[in-house]
Amino acid sequence: MAVRVATYNVRSMYDDAEALTRVIRSMAPDLLCVQEAPRFLRWRAKRRGLAESAGMRVGAGGRVGGVAVLVGGAVRLVHDESHALRRFPRLERRGLALAVVEVAGARLAVGSFHLDLAAAARLAHVEEVVALAEDVAARHGASVVLAGDVNEQDHEPAWRYLTERYTDCFARVPRGDGLTFSARGPRYRIDGVFASPGLTVLGCGTAEADTADLRAATDHLPVVADLTTHRASPGG
Repeated sequence: MAVRVATYNVRSMYDDAEALTRVIRSMAPDLLCVQEAPRFLRWRAKRRGLAESAGMRVGAGGRVGGVAVLVGGAVRLVHDESHALRRFPRLERRGLALAVVEVAGARLAVGSFHLDLAAAARLAHVEEVVALAEDVAARHGASVVLAGDVNEQDHEPAWRYLTERYTDCFARVPRGDGLTFSARGPRYRIDGVFASPGLTVLGCGTAEADTADLRAATDHLPVVADLTTHRASPGG
């Protein structure tokens, strides 16, 4: 059965919130990994408001790092946890939001991450992200799906670290050119969805939403991946 996973950097919802909601609704994701989610005044309420406006709910995500996983109505939340990643002096603190879910008959460990602009921090943090995701997946008998703002392109070290372990969904079955930044004039593919090899990719690309809404909502384009999952065994 199929599941739709999307990732979206929403720039703290500083832009057009109504356009943002329309874009998310047009994607109709089962799971949405959010980066630059609100993390200051009334951050919980703002995240909850975004989720509810899009017909979803908050599944995972703490304040540190501004990352979250939103889940749709057909998704059962099994477990969630949030992690602050290793601190680097003078750099923004990064985090990881993890949600273990059951959807379309399968169990997935879904992680939302946002890597740094500094290359050394990106590589150190992606190693942490993978280790934490693999640990929670092993504890809950789940397949891993990681999605986020990598802040680098597919030939660079942190991206390669991910693709040595997981399927780059766009590279496997591309839809469109895959460019995600900037929303007003996309030139770079710096956001992605990465799935355990046991999951089959049906297609992946940037969202097919109204162009004006995409430009107004935030400075990144969202990535949408459709995956075929394998039905979980009883009790598993």
